[in-house]
Amino acid sequence: MSLQFFTIDDFDMEDKTVLVRVDINSPVDPASGSILDDTRMRLHAQTIKEISKKGAKTVLLAHQSRPGKNDFTTLEKHSVALSNILNHPVSYIDDIFGSAAREKIKEMKKGDILLLENVRFYSEEILNREPSEQVKTHMVRKLSPVADYFINDAFAAAHRSQPSLVGFALTLPTGAGRVMENELNSLYSAVDNVKRPCVYVLGGVKVDDSIMIMENVLRNDSADYILTTGLVANIFLWASGVNIRKYNKKFIEDRGYCDFVKKAKQLLKEFKGKIKMPVDVAVCINDKRKEYNIKKIPDSPIFDIGTDTITEYAKLIRDAKTIFANGPAGVFEKEGFSIGTDDILNAIASSNGYSIIGGGHLAAAANHMDLSSGITHISSGGGASINLLAGEKLPVVEVLKEVTLKK
Repeated sequence: MSLQFFTIDDFDMEDKTVLVRVDINSPVDPASGSILDDTRMRLHAQTIKEISKKGAKTVLLAHQSRPGKNDFTTLEKHSVALSNILNHPVSYIDDIFGSAAREKIKEMKKGDILLLENVRFYSEEILNREPSEQVKTHMVRKLSPVADYFINDAFAAAHRSQPSLVGFALTLPTGAGRVMENELNSLYSAVDNVKRPCVYVLGGVKVDDSIMIMENVLRNDSADYILTTGLVANIFLWASGVNIRKYNKKFIEDRGYCDFVKKAKQLLKEFKGKIKMPVDVAVCINDKRKEYNIKKIPDSPIFDIGTDTITEYAKLIRDAKTIFANGPAGVFEKEGFSIGTDDILNAIASSNGYSIIGGGHLAAAANHMDLSSGITHISSGGGASINLLAGEKLPVVEVLKEVTLKK
C-alpha cells in the first residue's frame, strides 16, 4: 500500500511552538525511581534535536507506564536523562495542560525544550476512543491554542487511539518525527514488497500476538514458513499430539491459553507443512540444560529449542529473502538457555535477506549481542509492529494519512 504523510521537512518551524509526542517509556527502578535503560530516549534524540535546531520551541508529550504499575511515575528524571543525551537543557513541569503548563509554554524562547508531566496522569489519556472524540478532551482543547504544529514520533504507541496520540492531529498541522518516519517506511516497504521465500520466526510468551500475525500472513499467502519457538512452539507441539508433559501443559493452562491449542490444531490442519515446530527441546533439570527429542520430553519445564531444531531453523532463515522475527526462542535470561535465541539472531544477522525484528525482548537481545548492523530493521515498538504485521490498522498512522490527504 502507498503510504504518504508529512514529516519534519514539510514545516517551517522557526520561532514556532511544536508539540512533539515521543515514547520515552523506560524501565524504572521502583525503589529509587532511577531510569535503568535510556534506549528509547536516544532513539527520539534525532527528532528533538532537529526540531530545536530549526529554531522551534519544543514541547514534549510523553508517558511512563500506566496507573496501577509500580513504575508509574513522574517524568522529572526523564528530563534530566534527556538533557544529558541531547547535551541541551530540557526543562520539566509537573503539569500537562493546566494554567502553569500553558504559561510556561508561552514564556519559551527559540530552541527551548520543555517536557510536560506524564500524560497518563490524566484519566482521559488511558481511554481508547475515536480521534473525533479525543479532540474534545481537555488536553487537546487546552494545548492546541498554544501550539503551531504537532509532530508524532511515538511509533511504539501507534496502535493506541488516545488524546495525546491522535487528538492534536485534527487541530494542528501534523507530521511524523524521524522514529515514526523510519519505522513506517521500513515496515510498510517490507510488507508491500515481500521477496520469497519469506520466513516468520515467532516465539516468546505473548501467544495471542504470534497467532494473530500467523493467521494474517498465512491467509494472505505472504509467508512460506512459520518457525515456532518459545511458548508458541509448546502450544503447537501440544496441538500436534506431542506429549509436552504435565508441567508444560499446566503452564499453558494457568495463562488461559488453552483456546490457542484449539486454534493451533486448526492452523496446522489448514496450512500443512508451512508451520514448523521443534524436533527437540531443552528442558531445565536441576537448574541445568538438558536436551530431548520431542518424543521423549520429561515432565520438566521447556526453556529453549534444541540443537537439531536450531540447525534446521537456521538453514531456513539463511535461505530466506525476507525474515520477520518476534519473541525470544526461550528463557534467554537464564544461563544455559539463551542458545536458541542467540543462534536464531546470528542466523538472521548473517542472512542476505531483508530482516525485521519486531521490538521487545528479541530486539533487546539483538542490541545486547551487537547484531544491529546485520539486521535490516529493529523496530522500537513491539505492539505497534505486531499489529501492523498482523494486518491491523494503526490509529496514529490512519490519522497521519488522513490529515495528509486533506492538504
